[in-house]
Amino acid sequence: MNEKTVDEYIAGLVPWQAEIVTRIREIIINVAPETKELYKWGQPVYENGGPLAYMKAFKHVVNFGFWRGADIVDPYGLLEGEGDKMRHLQFKRIDQINAEILSDFVRQAVRLNLEKGDPTKNK
Repeated sequence: MNEKTVDEYIAGLVPWQAEIVTRIREIIINVAPETKELYKWGQPVYENGGPLAYMKAFKHVVNFGFWRGADIVDPYGLLEGEGDKMRHLQFKRIDQINAEILSDFVRQAVRLNLEKGDPTKNK
């Protein structure tokens, strides 16, 4: 079975979605170059000690989420969601992306996975 790549996923998006996904991808790669980029569960997924972040383009928004988002320190109140673990951000325009804040969230997500283990296997 031939899985889609993240590049192929991006190529299938409309321009504004592709621009947002590409920018977030650049931030992740710059902040955590050791993180693996995969296409699984129908979306780009980033793993380091287990999955830590994902992106999913919808008709009117691009979601960027964290498996351990509930544990991320978010003094800005940007992370959305109410579950036990996951939180996400939503973007409609490229100018909504704050690279400094996203970089901080990605660093925290990597650290949390390294400290607590794979979030799909541990509580």
